[in-house]
Amino acid sequence: MTQRRSLLLATAGGLLAPTVLRAQNSAAIGTTARPCRVGVTSGVHAQVLEQVRDVLAKRDFAVRITEFGDFIQPNAALASGDLDANTYQHLPFLDAQKAQRGYDFAPVGKTVLTVMAVFSRKHKSLADLPSGARVAIPNDPTNGGRALLLLAQGGAFKLTPGVDFRATVADVTDNPKRLRFVELEAAQIARALDDVDAAAITGNYAVPAGLNPLKDGLVVETADSAYTCLVVVQRRDAAADWAKTLAGGYAAPEIKAFVTEKFGGAVIVGA
Repeated sequence: MTQRRSLLLATAGGLLAPTVLRAQNSAAIGTTARPCRVGVTSGVHAQVLEQVRDVLAKRDFAVRITEFGDFIQPNAALASGDLDANTYQHLPFLDAQKAQRGYDFAPVGKTVLTVMAVFSRKHKSLADLPSGARVAIPNDPTNGGRALLLLAQGGAFKLTPGVDFRATVADVTDNPKRLRFVELEAAQIARALDDVDAAAITGNYAVPAGLNPLKDGLVVETADSAYTCLVVVQRRDAAADWAKTLAGGYAAPEIKAFVTEKFGGAVIVGA
């Protein structure tokens, strides 16, 4: 009798979890019962998303934030279903990730542009870089090319004509100072600034390190950059009301005011 009762309880317990899970999954995204799960990289993007969360909370739309320390895991988590959206990547990076990993993602709105700049604690201009200077750039395919384009814009060297964000160090065609490129994870470059002659750093990592692109940059991206970041979801969710609501949060006047006051032009709200 005792064994049978135990078996019945175990069976009931085994049925209970899926039943609860189905109830949770059926809840509308953005409700208290089922918050919209959004991934973001630490730093600037996380700070802005926290403000968006608070703005949307006033509209009874709940957001749960998960922070990541690299550029790869937020997309992996979105693909696996652990997230509903992420809000950290620009279109060139998204396109590269889709091509490399087969993700079926779609952008549904813009977030912010974290301005990239070239910084140095040893030199006051790119022209001051010595022969053989070591320059750190991101090692991911799109931000690496972005950094090379910015350095070329500043006159450090020339690139293969017509090359875009997919540029690599192999596209450097005229390098009179024989600059040497140190390719590092984007999140590590600010910490390595003292160990190199110059470094290309995006605003989401520069600002937490006490660097202001507009004040400290040797060369700085302009506001018409193609690297404004996006709200990204699974393609099947692109037309969902909750996705539109999340993306619309970034357009709120409170967000523009926060970004302007907090970052002083080093971060720009997407149009």
